[in-house]
Amino acid sequence: MMPMLNEFGQPIGFPLADWTPPPWPSRAAMEGRYCRLEGLDPAAHADDLYEATTIGSDGRSWTYLSYGPFATLESYWAWISASCLGNDPLFFAILDKATAKPVGLASYLRISPASGSIEVGHIHYSALLKRTPAATEAMYLMMRRAFELGYRRYEWKCDSLNAASRAAAQRLGLSYEGTFRQATVYKGRTRDTAWYAAIDSEWPALRAAFETWLDPGNFDENGRQRTRLGDLTGPILKARG
Repeated sequence: MMPMLNEFGQPIGFPLADWTPPPWPSRAAMEGRYCRLEGLDPAAHADDLYEATTIGSDGRSWTYLSYGPFATLESYWAWISASCLGNDPLFFAILDKATAKPVGLASYLRISPASGSIEVGHIHYSALLKRTPAATEAMYLMMRRAFELGYRRYEWKCDSLNAASRAAAQRLGLSYEGTFRQATVYKGRTRDTAWYAAIDSEWPALRAAFETWLDPGNFDENGRQRTRLGDLTGPILKARG
């Protein structure tokens, strides 16, 4: 599609005559078939979350986060109290509906209603959540809320060396947009940041892909997927990387 031209013959973006900035996301729960997301509450979630993060963990799940691992429950509580209770980032505990216990964390961040942009991040899954339908459903629920609120752009950023996060972003249908070199410093080391995003025009197709994959009929009697999510989202991607 050719860009519009202004009165000087310069190309400009298309007008958004009917668009209004979306509201700030709330802490209201998000309910799925396999998981439930609740606004992070230390009294309700911290102890079980810490216990879940220590199961089968040698600390490697914290390598690409700017905090952790936490040697004690007290230090975990201190981090949550100091860093996780504001409105940006806006943290959610991910509860496994089979046990009603929290098994992971994720947040919205860099929330910008004026530009219609929102990011998902601070994702930390325990071994109890990884590679389960609930793990994917949690990301679907967060993406769905953002687009249903009216956000135009849903971002994912990670250390460019974090191969697992990069693969996850693409599996979830977020297109690669480039790498910002020497974007930040954390844990005493440099970081190049890889950027991924989905936009509102892609959401209907992404929603259909998620709902197809999450349908119970997509899993056999042993819980194995019949169709991979990446096979459903791959055609929606505008770029890989």
